[in-house]
Amino acid sequence: MFKGLCRLTSIAALVCSTFSTALWAESGKQVYTGTLGKTPIVLEVNADGGDDVGGRYFYQKYRKDLMLSGKKDGQTLVLDEAPLRGYQDAPHPTIRLQPKPDGWSGEWRSPKGKVLKVDLQQANIAPAPAATVPFLTTLRDQSPYEYLRLQGLDLKKGKAETFMGYSLQWWIEPTSETTLFEVVSGYTAAERQRINQQLMGRLWQEVAGKFDCEASAGETFYAQTVEPLWMGPSTISVSIATEYSCGGAYTDENDMPLNLDVKTGKTLTLEDVLWLGQGKPLHYEREYNDATPSSESYDAYSDYRTKTLAPWLVQQLSALYPDEMKTTTEREDGCIYGEEQPWAYPSWYFTKSGIKLVPSFPHISSMCRDTAFSVLPYNLIQQHPGSAALQLP
Repeated sequence: MFKGLCRLTSIAALVCSTFSTALWAESGKQVYTGTLGKTPIVLEVNADGGDDVGGRYFYQKYRKDLMLSGKKDGQTLVLDEAPLRGYQDAPHPTIRLQPKPDGWSGEWRSPKGKVLKVDLQQANIAPAPAATVPFLTTLRDQSPYEYLRLQGLDLKKGKAETFMGYSLQWWIEPTSETTLFEVVSGYTAAERQRINQQLMGRLWQEVAGKFDCEASAGETFYAQTVEPLWMGPSTISVSIATEYSCGGAYTDENDMPLNLDVKTGKTLTLEDVLWLGQGKPLHYEREYNDATPSSESYDAYSDYRTKTLAPWLVQQLSALYPDEMKTTTEREDGCIYGEEQPWAYPSWYFTKSGIKLVPSFPHISSMCRDTAFSVLPYNLIQQHPGSAALQLP
């Protein structure tokens, strides 16, 4: 079972074992743990911009970011806390740090003159145990600041239910109110282990996502809805929908179903199931915090999606659902499904009769994502198999 961070060893071990920081220090970011006054904090500083310095820190008790900006003054870092939205002209605290072996020391000063000692050591993070879910292992290596934000959190048992003959146990992370389930019966023990690694990894990814959203300036809102959609001997689909506003002017919605291969436990992309291109099917997955993909693999993936997949989907769906796919702007709902753009990067999941495709629309047309049609029948998909050997329903 992968119920929480207990698999990452004790909290103390997270920051006391020796570990090379080279992987994440190369970017110019350094992560430190220590105290502000008597309160434990985690601080990240980026001194990669010459004399300009940026960073952030959080109190371990609250896990909410306080943003920092400033400059180098000789060997001293002078950092100002970013003011809250709407209070840009108000005085704000300042942190001054001097280097010491493997860390920094200095003081935090409030606008009213209160002074607290700051003492920081470079974070040395223990290796993740073998049973750690893959997402947390990746987070530890690529974003130790976010990894440390999750330390001390655990999951609480929720409801138990049966879905399509499979027994599920729900878990909730109370601080973020994020929830997902494990499969407790209906598959072999080895299959359940692989499936549950993915499910619990996605749960912790959602927890990290909510904390990241709450770090944004201004008002934030983050609500998640999870629903099992399909469970069969070969495939699983879970809807993970999020409504959020991370400091922006509008609330947006994001539906990212989790589709799994039962036999391997690996996540499935649409190309693993349906392939229309030449040669070996592509398999592209954007990693957590991968905001600016620029690799050749992404370029090939984007080219395939826009020039091959989207036109083919419009053609097939127009033949299957001509009334729903009509392109006239006189539609009462204003949703134009006959264009290619909404079908280049659709969300998707397995159903009894085929793959349900959810078109991608901008925020202003988000109601158009909720389609009652757009199911691609399995007999059509089987004519264009992807790379995964699946027993389709």
